[in-house]
Amino acid sequence: MIRAAAPFLVAAALVAQAPNLNPGLKLGEACPPFSLPGTDGKAHGPASPLPLMVVFLSTECPYVMATQARINAYAKQYEGRVTVLAINANDVDTHAKESLADMTAQAKGQGFVFPYLKDAPQAVTRTFGAACTPDFFLFDRTRKLVYRGRMDDSWRDATQVKVRDLDAATEAVLAGRPVSTEQPPSRGCSIKWK
Repeated sequence: MIRAAAPFLVAAALVAQAPNLNPGLKLGEACPPFSLPGTDGKAHGPASPLPLMVVFLSTECPYVMATQARINAYAKQYEGRVTVLAINANDVDTHAKESLADMTAQAKGQGFVFPYLKDAPQAVTRTFGAACTPDFFLFDRTRKLVYRGRMDDSWRDATQVKVRDLDAATEAVLAGRPVSTEQPPSRGCSIKWK
């Protein structure tokens, strides 16, 4: 629930996932192939023998601003064991600060240790069925979707986190155990579609 002390969040963000025209990936489905340009000037895709975590981000969303340090910490924690890719699909025609240049400034300012990619056509994002920023998708080594949900139970305040859903799913994947099917949805700002 959004508190009255932060009314800007009501206009800027959604409390729950926004509907998407494409229902997207379901658990057990394969990660689609893609190649997108990154803030590092290179193209990146899901080709890796490691499990893969894809997160959809934004340069302006308050939910992303509150969690991006935790996302980067996740990438550092699982470096060499999980490939992390971030995608920004927000339309730059209506939200100019979602440009690749602004993404580059965000990545450098935060010290992102993972590729940060721009999906300008939004086709990859629609295939995934991503609805908000941040939105998390975890694939096992065979590239099957095993987790789609929130990072943890306190997007607003890292000191209040009690349940680390994404970490639990990742540890299960790495240990070869089934991932819990209880997957609370991520909360965030709606993706800015064309």
